Amino acid sequence: MRRAACAFGTLMLYLYIIDCTIGREATMEEFEFSLLYPSRASREAHAAAQARPHVSAETAESIGLSALIKLKNSVLTDYFTSDPAVIAYRAENFRDMLQNPGIAETFVRVLPILSDIGELRRMSASSDRTTDEYLLSLSEIELYISAMETMHEGLTPLADKLTSKAFRDLAAYIRKVTESDYYKELNEKLRELTVRVRDIKSVTIGVNLDSTLRADKCGVLSINPRPFKSGDTIDKILRMSFANDEYTLAAPLSPFAKGQNDNQKTAMSIALSAAINDIFKGSVRAWKKIVQSYVLDNANFLLEVMPEIEFMICAVRLMESLRSRGLPLCTPVLSDTPRTFRAKGLYNPAVALAIEGESVENDFAFDTDGMIYVLTGPNRGGKSVITCAVGLAAAFCQLGLLVPAREFVYAPADGIYTHFPTESGDTVDKGRLGEECARLGEIFAHCTADSLVLLDESLSSTGAFEASYIAAEVLLGFSKVGCRTVFSTHLHTLAARVDELNRDAAAFGGARIDTLVAKIEEGGRRSFKILRMKPDGKSYAKDIADKYGLSFEKITETIERKKGDA
Repeated sequence: MRRAACAFGTLMLYLYIIDCTIGREATMEEFEFSLLYPSRASREAHAAAQARPHVSAETAESIGLSALIKLKNSVLTDYFTSDPAVIAYRAENFRDMLQNPGIAETFVRVLPILSDIGELRRMSASSDRTTDEYLLSLSEIELYISAMETMHEGLTPLADKLTSKAFRDLAAYIRKVTESDYYKELNEKLRELTVRVRDIKSVTIGVNLDSTLRADKCGVLSINPRPFKSGDTIDKILRMSFANDEYTLAAPLSPFAKGQNDNQKTAMSIALSAAINDIFKGSVRAWKKIVQSYVLDNANFLLEVMPEIEFMICAVRLMESLRSRGLPLCTPVLSDTPRTFRAKGLYNPAVALAIEGESVENDFAFDTDGMIYVLTGPNRGGKSVITCAVGLAAAFCQLGLLVPAREFVYAPADGIYTHFPTESGDTVDKGRLGEECARLGEIFAHCTADSLVLLDESLSSTGAFEASYIAAEVLLGFSKVGCRTVFSTHLHTLAARVDELNRDAAAFGGARIDTLVAKIEEGGRRSFKILRMKPDGKSYAKDIADKYGLSFEKITETIERKKGDA
């Protein structure tokens, strides 16, 4: 066993040498990096809820956003921003990812590795065994090297094609680290150490016996690179080939803790672990701290941006899906003029991905003649589609994505609020109308002139007379606030009162209200085109009646035909 003990001593010395090497070199400056925030100040401001618009999970679901971008490890609404610098920074990064698909492919490969590092850290924090901590820290630095190699292999060939500051800086840093002398030395030493450590196959235990030949005290003599083999005493004596074989036993091997009860098994396992821990405690614990320090200094930035990476990957996949169908995406132009919203070729990306054929595009703008719109039209004529499209354009922009339109000029909102039909449990206590009114009250409690409000078939739970009265009051309320608003409704009498409402709004200097109509083509076919015009409810009602044979003329023809058949 002298050779085994000598091998163990060599391992401990090797650990000490690596301690010194890593300790000298693990002093590289910290690399600050974010895919979503151009500076520490902007990240801290976002964390402090500054320049973060109010967008609820309900809103994200209502407009179809949460179905388009599904995140597992973070909350989508946490990424909304109203900071123009942050929006521009993200858009630049997304353009780079769309132009260089290798970036997203690299992130997809590295994300599971980073997840494993995080899991190892959680396991290490909950472990009280030195050997466990040591092996976990060894695995952690292996994973760190794997992550850096993956990033190096993926980003270095793209270095000359990258245009965004974020990805140029990231590629340069990864290259600097992976091509440095200390990184190469660490890599080489880690490979050698891994072979040595994972070559440990057995331990030699010394046991003292009492006068009855029962085990009294025991301890670990050595940690060995070879496993023990079964043997017996006669073979050991008679077969000379065993003379110098320290790993063939004088008796057959038995399963660990054979014939012992659970308490005895636990006690033996604890005793053995404690003995091994005592051997490793000094060198390994010091080595683990240095390794962790090295990984923290050089890889922590990747762990911190893991949620950002997931968000970027999901968003890029969505935009790639839209582009693959030939759908336009544009970089938004951010306006300093409050309440600006001008879109050309606007479409609903959720609908565009769900249907076959060409998607319908619309031009849409809020302006001084129409900061609030009453949108009417036939059922399933596109009212909800365009209402959600307006919300999605704003949401894409304020997440930093390219926008589903040909052109988009926008002043970021301080909140996006929706009032869509819901199956809320509050209807039990308040009734459906009471629940709708309560939610509208919540919007008024929070929205400002810089907000965007989307209402789809609000107040549909009551009769037309009551709904029109309440809706008119609501429209005047939003006129008073002055926020960008779309009210999609089946209440054509409400749209007919717009001139009257504007006269009332003028008395208090409110924002003007205008009307939009979901166009219906001749014969009652829906076009999903939205026109800025006064509605004529009778025209498309007549088309629909004719289409289904319910006009008086058609009904008369049916009656006369029946008489003729009789």
